Amino acid sequence: MEAFGLLGQALVRVCAPSSLLLMAAGVAVGIIFGSIPGLSAAMAVALFLPLTFSLDASMGLNLLVAVYIGGISGGLISAILLNMPGTASSIATCFDGHPMAQKGDAGKALGYGIVFSFLGSVFSFIILTFAAPPIADIALKFTPVENFGICIFALTMVAVLASGSMLKGVLSGMLGLMVAMVGMAPIDGIARFTFGNRSLLAGFDTLPTLIGIFAISEILVTAEKMGSGKALETVKVNKIKGFGFSWAEFVYQIPNAIRSALIGTGIGILPGIGGSTSGMLSYVTAKNMSKHPEEFGKGCPDGIVATETANNATIGGAMIPLLVLGIPGDGVTAMMLGGFLIHGLSTGPLFLLSHKLCYRSLH
Repeated sequence: MEAFGLLGQALVRVCAPSSLLLMAAGVAVGIIFGSIPGLSAAMAVALFLPLTFSLDASMGLNLLVAVYIGGISGGLISAILLNMPGTASSIATCFDGHPMAQKGDAGKALGYGIVFSFLGSVFSFIILTFAAPPIADIALKFTPVENFGICIFALTMVAVLASGSMLKGVLSGMLGLMVAMVGMAPIDGIARFTFGNRSLLAGFDTLPTLIGIFAISEILVTAEKMGSGKALETVKVNKIKGFGFSWAEFVYQIPNAIRSALIGTGIGILPGIGGSTSGMLSYVTAKNMSKHPEEFGKGCPDGIVATETANNATIGGAMIPLLVLGIPGDGVTAMMLGGFLIHGLSTGPLFLLSHKLCYRSLH
């Protein structure tokens, strides 16, 4: 009963008009940051941190979480419309989102992305609310061996995603490994493949690398068409009602969404992995479990549902090690940790216990 009392008190604070207004503004700004390639959710949260100085703890943290969710969700807009992921979490959204847009179903693709992004976030925050401590205990049992196994498993996805030419897929995977190995080694601090250039000591940041891979290639393809005198293709946009899909289509995607939400939450709990991995893993899983895997990469809604549900479910998962263990799950939650410290809240193993005792003293 005490837990439900705490939950009710939290809901009252969250549903206050001023809090709802702040969260709406935070989500809107986060979407803008996420939808523009080159900006990120981490940048948005960092810029909003000073604005929370004058707010109380609950409203300030509500604002930061809203910006976080908006930033991750906003990446689907540019991924679908421009084939340029606004955030690293939306890489896999490009695979089916942009082909749907080229068929005139951009509205339907955005509808799938928005609805299942929302459901993924809700799912992960329900898990965060009711099951954070026991899940954190499981996360503590993950050793470097298990984390290495996850990384190897992620690399094997190249074999699944490399449709057509396996050689091209393997070469692309090797190129990615080469890019990831540039900079300081995480364990012994030895400079790798920097060739004496100090600017390469920090390695290649994920977001600029993605912009170079996706955005520059798309610009060059468009420039080639214009230079050769070819007329740019015009897409006839199909009209939609509501979010663009029927109730039957929504029900059909529920197993895919639940599976992807579990993957996203699980990956989010493990520090340092992030939404890009969860999105790719859920995409590959959806493709392997599908009765029509040949449709993936050609505008299949299942791919959008999988990756957008997973990358938003990662948000709640990443908050679990932050709150229970005091370990940020990714770059954005590292910024969130600063928000907690600003308001005098120390996350970690004693976080839930101390605030439970404070609640008892007040009542």
